[in-house]
Amino acid sequence: MKTKPMVVLGVTGSIAVHRAVDLASLLTKADLDVHVVMTADAQRFVTPLPFKTLSRNPVVTDLYDAGEGWQPTHIRLADEARLLLIAPATANTLARLALGMADDPLTCIALALQPGAVTMVAPAMNGKMWLHPATQAHVATLAGRGVEFIGPEQGLLACGYEGVGRLWPIEEIAHRVVARLKQGPDTPA
Repeated sequence: MKTKPMVVLGVTGSIAVHRAVDLASLLTKADLDVHVVMTADAQRFVTPLPFKTLSRNPVVTDLYDAGEGWQPTHIRLADEARLLLIAPATANTLARLALGMADDPLTCIALALQPGAVTMVAPAMNGKMWLHPATQAHVATLAGRGVEFIGPEQGLLACGYEGVGRLWPIEEIAHRVVARLKQGPDTPA
């Protein structure tokens, strides 16, 4: 029996979080084993229930969630994931990843991710936040470590401004993830 590639979908506290629900569905329909990890801020926009239903897996919302067996859930997911996708990714999350902070399940998974696994990030935030030198420095740091960025794109933002910062279309994100998994771990995007 062929095992499905495991993808951890990290969902952070952006207004675009509602689009991540459909992204989880698209990834599951693409025959991927999707495990969703939600930050506390993401849960202020959407509950874990739609992610659980559409991914067909429990949703991790707390670093101390009890999983199967003795191994901590965040370590098991980090060991088994072929790809970590963070969509939407906030400026706060990019900063925490760049600085190596590990104070929630998502950042712990990012730090403990198995060698050869791919990390992809789809940012979504206010354009001024995206263009701020601090955010751009964090993006450069993460890109230097091999993190692959998907977007953001230009357009009307939820805050009412026009500019760069929109989450890429979820169909295109899902397509990039599937294509990246077919490339293998040592092939750059």
